[in-house]
Amino acid sequence: MPAEWETHAATWIAWPHNRSDWPGKFEPIAWVMSEIVRHLAHDERVNILVNNEAAEERALKFLRRAHVLPHDEIDSQRIASNIQFHQYPTNRIWTRDYGPTFLKAKSPRTLPKITALDWRFNAWAKYSDWKRDDAVAQQILTGLNIQGWQPGWNGKRVVLEGGSIDVNGCGTVLTTEECLLSDVQARNPDLSRDDLEQIFADYLGATHTLWLNRGIAGDDTHGHVDDLARFVAPTTVVVACENHRSDENYEPLIENYHRLQHMNDQNGHPLRVVRLPMPDPVWFEGRRLPASYANFYIANKRVLVPVFNCANDLLALNTLKSLFPSRHIIPIYCGDFIWGLGAIHCMTQQQPA
Repeated sequence: MPAEWETHAATWIAWPHNRSDWPGKFEPIAWVMSEIVRHLAHDERVNILVNNEAAEERALKFLRRAHVLPHDEIDSQRIASNIQFHQYPTNRIWTRDYGPTFLKAKSPRTLPKITALDWRFNAWAKYSDWKRDDAVAQQILTGLNIQGWQPGWNGKRVVLEGGSIDVNGCGTVLTTEECLLSDVQARNPDLSRDDLEQIFADYLGATHTLWLNRGIAGDDTHGHVDDLARFVAPTTVVVACENHRSDENYEPLIENYHRLQHMNDQNGHPLRVVRLPMPDPVWFEGRRLPASYANFYIANKRVLVPVFNCANDLLALNTLKSLFPSRHIIPIYCGDFIWGLGAIHCMTQQQPA
């Protein structure tokens, strides 16, 4: 599995339609999506999943009103040069978790250069409406004419969400015990730590697994790593840290930070660990939301970063700028978007070139 900063052919997203994911705040979401599309389409193709023709027309309307698309350049199949719609029905927009995991072959002379994995998706072992999402990966691969595999273990398909892992593209995968080993929201209750590490080796080419402990408050995925720590270079990891000892995130995040300080890459080299601040707590209707700057997305020439109109926004942006000096760092306001319990990385899935 290549690292996210390697060149993309496209980014896959899904247009929002499930109002129950943003009760009372659905109206602003399409405008946030339009802003994300605007920035991604500068440098790579944006493939947008919609449920049907009417949904595509609604999305087009927003993109034109937001001046992402010119009003006089409309094609029912392809808009402008870098935006394309696909009528593959979804339950939710979180393509990171149910989209295909694209791979690059190490021996392209004997294998297709780009292949993919279609993991089983069961809505984080929490929600009952997931069958449309589970079918999306195969629809994408069929449309692209890309060969795919459904990872299995002892005769069962393996459940894995893209947000539960992060890779450096060189053989190391980063994940959490809370998400993959806990009895709460257990995706694969029959799989052990050793089993999962073998699955990562067999299917991702990742022979080295780094285990963090717990995720952040408000995360209903129960511990996705893309809110906690991310590879930004083969031996560099940025990790979310909470500075206020009274905050409920302080203890789990400082433990993850200390774990990373004692970890190595697949070649035994120590990691460079860079602290990334946490935003002020974001609350809505009495619920703390999983706001984290670590949920950024690395596009071809840009890094899209969730911000929340708080004091640490600038520090987080400057930290990421120092780590990605050749990319534009783009803040995307996610104060409303995070009410859906996900941010920019959760709703994007990269397709490598």
